[in-house]
Amino acid sequence: MSPRRGTVDVPGRDRLAQAVRPRPGRERVAGEPPSVAVVGGGIAGLAAATVLAERGVRVVLYEREPVLGGRVSGWAAPLPDGTPATMSRGFHAFFRQYYNLRALLRRVDPELGMLTGLPDYPLRHSGGLHDSFRRVPRTPPWSAAGFVALSPSFGLRDLLALRPAAALPLLDVRTREVHERLDGVSAHDFLDALRFPAAARHLAFEVFSRSFFADPRELSAAEMALMFHIYFLGSSEGLLFDVPREPFPQALWDPLAGRLAGHGVELRTSTPVAAVRPGPSGGALVADGAGERPYDGVVLALDTGGLRAVVGASPELGDAGWRERVAGLRTAPPFLVSRLWLDRPVAPDRPGFLGTSGYGSLDNVSVLSHWEGEAARWAARAGGSVVELHAYAVPESAVRDVEEKRLVEQLYRVYPETRAARVVAVRHEWRADCPLFTVGGHRDRPTVRTPDPSVVLAGDLVRTDLPVALMERAATSGFLAANALLERWGVRGETVWTVPDRGRSAPLRALARRFGDGRLGDAS
Repeated sequence: MSPRRGTVDVPGRDRLAQAVRPRPGRERVAGEPPSVAVVGGGIAGLAAATVLAERGVRVVLYEREPVLGGRVSGWAAPLPDGTPATMSRGFHAFFRQYYNLRALLRRVDPELGMLTGLPDYPLRHSGGLHDSFRRVPRTPPWSAAGFVALSPSFGLRDLLALRPAAALPLLDVRTREVHERLDGVSAHDFLDALRFPAAARHLAFEVFSRSFFADPRELSAAEMALMFHIYFLGSSEGLLFDVPREPFPQALWDPLAGRLAGHGVELRTSTPVAAVRPGPSGGALVADGAGERPYDGVVLALDTGGLRAVVGASPELGDAGWRERVAGLRTAPPFLVSRLWLDRPVAPDRPGFLGTSGYGSLDNVSVLSHWEGEAARWAARAGGSVVELHAYAVPESAVRDVEEKRLVEQLYRVYPETRAARVVAVRHEWRADCPLFTVGGHRDRPTVRTPDPSVVLAGDLVRTDLPVALMERAATSGFLAANALLERWGVRGETVWTVPDRGRSAPLRALARRFGDGRLGDAS
C-alpha cells in the first residue's frame, strides 16, 4: 500500500491529508466465506471486525470484559441511592485528525452527531500561567507560531535561549526517519537540548507526553515529535476536539455492536482467549474456556499484558524472534480516574476540560456535566455537578487510598468552590494496561503482520510506520490488520487516512534536511 496526497475526497478540512490505499481486489469474499477470530473488543478489534464483516467474512469477536470499548469502555455504576450511572476509564479527546476512528464511528452515525465539540483546550499551571488553543490558527506553520505568540509561557529571553538547530527534526517529521533519529533520546532530554522554557514545557509538551501515560523521562522523544507533527506542524485540523454527548457505551459501542450483529458477527463478551496455535491444515486454533475452535485467520487486538500472556501461552505461534519482541513489550505506570458527583455546581465559567500541570499527580479535570448528557441530567436534578479527575502516570509505589485523597485535594486547589460541596458519590478506577513507548523501543515493536500470515496484530501498541497515535493508532491498526487478511482472499480492504507524513512547508523541509542531519547531541 502506497501513500497518495492531494486527493479530493479528503476526510476533513486538510487538503493534504494522506490516503493509504489497499491492494485492488473484489468487493466481497467469493464462495464459502472464511472465518476470523478477533481477539479483543477495544477500538482496534472493533475496527478490524467491522471491515472484515462488511466484506463478507464470518467474524467471532472475543472480549474478556463484559463490555466493549477497551480503554474507552464504560459500565454501569449505580449511585448509592440507586440512580443509574456510568463509570469509565477516563476522559478521551476525539481530535479531528482521527480520520480512521471517525470513519469507524460514521458507520453508525454518518454525521457524527454522537460527538460535540468543546470550545477550547485550556491548560493551567499551578504557578498561575494559562494557555489556550481556542485562538491558535489551525494551519501550519502559523499554528506553532501562533501558539508561541499567544502563550504567556514564552518570553523574549526564552525565545533567544532556544536552540533552533536541535528543533530542526520537528520541521520535517517522517515516521520512520524520526524514530531513527530520536528514538534513542527521551522526551525530557530532547526538550532540554532545545532549551525549551520550563513553563512552556509543562504546559505545551509534558501535558501531551503524559497522555501516553508515561513520565517524559521514559518516553521516546520520537513519539513526542510525532505528536508535535500530528497536532502542530503536520495537520491543519487544529488542536480542538470533540467529546461524546453520552457515556461511551450509549454513544459509541452499543450502536456499533448492533451494526456488527447485523453483519452476522458473533460477539462473545466475558470470554478471554487463553492461547492461539497454528491449525493442522492452515489457519489457527483459538482456545478459550470452552475448548478450541478453528479459524482461517486471527486478529490479536489485545493490550500489552494480554498480548504477552496469549503469546506466552502459545509456544508454536510465530517464531522465536517475534515472540521475544512481544515478551519485551512494557506497560506504562498505573493511572487513576476519580469521578465525583457533587451536591452543588462548579463555577459557571469552568471549562468542560482543563489540562493541568504542577498540581501533584493531577493531569486534567473534566466537568462532565457541562457536556455529557447523563451527567448533565443528574446535575440538573440534584442541583450539583459531575467532575472527573485523571492522574496519568502514578508511581508504582503509591498507596492507593492516599493517592485518591491527594487527587481530590488538588481539585480543591484548582476549583476552590468544590471544597464546600458534599460528595454524593465517588468512584475511583485504577488501571495499568497502557503501552509504554520506551526510549529505543521502536525497532523491536511488533507490526501488524506476524511470521504467520494467518495471524495479525492490532492496537495502539502496534508499529504502523504511519503518523498516528493513541486512539487513532488503534483504529488505523485495526483497519490495516483486516486489510492484511483480506489480501489473502483477493478482497479489497479499507482506505486508511493520515495527516501528511512529512513537513508541510517545502522551505522548512529543505532547512531541516540541510542543517538537521546531525545527531541530537550536536546541538548542545
